[in-house]
Amino acid sequence: MFLIHRPRRNRKNEVIRNLVQENWLTINDLIYPVFVSSETKDKEEIKSMPGIYRFSQQSLLKEIEECLNLGLKAFALFPHINDQLKDNKGTESWNDKGLYLSTIRLIKEKFPETFVITDVAMDPYSNYGHDGIVENNEIVNDKTLEVLGKMALAQAQAGADMVAPSDMMDGRIGYIRKILDDHHFTNVSILAYTAKYASGFYGPFRDALDSAPKFGDKKTYQMNPANSKEALRELKLDEIEGADIVMVKPALSYLDIICLFSENSHLPIAAYNVSGEYAMIKAAAQKGWIDEKWDFLQLVFLSKTIWTL
Repeated sequence: MFLIHRPRRNRKNEVIRNLVQENWLTINDLIYPVFVSSETKDKEEIKSMPGIYRFSQQSLLKEIEECLNLGLKAFALFPHINDQLKDNKGTESWNDKGLYLSTIRLIKEKFPETFVITDVAMDPYSNYGHDGIVENNEIVNDKTLEVLGKMALAQAQAGADMVAPSDMMDGRIGYIRKILDDHHFTNVSILAYTAKYASGFYGPFRDALDSAPKFGDKKTYQMNPANSKEALRELKLDEIEGADIVMVKPALSYLDIICLFSENSHLPIAAYNVSGEYAMIKAAAQKGWIDEKWDFLQLVFLSKTIWTL
C-alpha cells in the first residue's frame, strides 16, 4: 500500500522510541508520603496498604535515609495521633513538643537535603475526624481558617519546605499565604489540594491515621465527583490566592481533571495516587491480573508530579 504517513516508523526500535518520547519520568517527579506514629515502637504495616507502614520517629529516619540513597528527596509527612490528644480545635497540631513538629525538626536536622511537605488539615487531630471545627454538627469554615493558619505557621517554624492544605475550606490558601508572609516565611511554598473529590478511595489512608469522620461524611467541603467546572473555579481561586502547585485527588479516577488543569493553568500539577487506588493496583497485581509497574507508569506520565499513596 502507498502510505505517506507511517507513524510506526517512530516506534520501530528502542533508539527511535527514546528519541521521540514526549514525557519522561524520573525519581525527581515523585513524592513519598510517610506516616509517623507515637504508638509504634519500630514500624507497623498498614493492613489495607500492603508494603506501607506507620513508623516511629527513629525508624522513619532510617526509611528516609534509605530513600535518599536511592535518590528520592521529597517526602509528605502525615501523623498518627493518640486519641487522647484530639479535640475539636486540633490544638495538638501546633504543639511545639508534639509528635508532628518534633518529627519535622528531626528530619531537617539529620537530613537537611530533604524536601519536607507537611499536611495542613484538622482531621488527624480532631476528635470528630473532620477537617474543620464542628459546631451544631456543621463544619464551620472561617473559624477553621484560624486553626489552619496556626498549624501552617508552626510547621514552617519547625522547618517545613512546603505546606499542603488538604482541608478544602474556602479561602485557606490566601489566609495561610498571608500568615506565612507576615511572619517572614515567604520562601515556604504552598501546595493546594485544589480539586479534592469526595471518594471511597480514602479508606485505607484513614485506617493509617485513625482519622475517619465520627459522623456524617465530608461532602460539604470535598468536591462532588460529577463536577468539572467547579474544579476550574477552585483552580482559579487557588491561583489568585497564591498557590505554588495545584493538586488533583484522587489521580487515577480523575485523569480528565488533570488534563483540564493542564489546559487551563501554567502552575505545576500534582496528581495524588491515593490509598484506595494504591490498594486496588496492589491487589490486582497480586492476583496476576495487571502488570503493576507498567500500569502505574501510564498514570504517572499524565502529570508533572505524583504522590504515590
